[in-house]
Amino acid sequence: MPKFIIEREIPGAGSLSPEQLRAVSQTSCGVLREMGPQVQWVESFVTADKVYCVYIAPDEASVREHARKGGFPANHVARVRSIIDPTTAE
Repeated sequence: MPKFIIEREIPGAGSLSPEQLRAVSQTSCGVLREMGPQVQWVESFVTADKVYCVYIAPDEASVREHARKGGFPANHVARVRSIIDPTTAE
């Protein structure tokens, strides 16, 4: 199943409280339950004004549908083509 990186522009994202982040997570998980197991949220990285999310999904349209249903921006969606890490150099 393809993996995607989603860039979400959310001004002030890094200042969200734990309670606000929990609420966003709960909304996301609720939408995912409705959509079924084909779309999976792996993890997200919160920076000052953006959130970068890793999803497994059959296609970009499914990722964008999740964003639309959850009320989240999906400013840029990119399909992961390869994964490298320090062991790639060995």
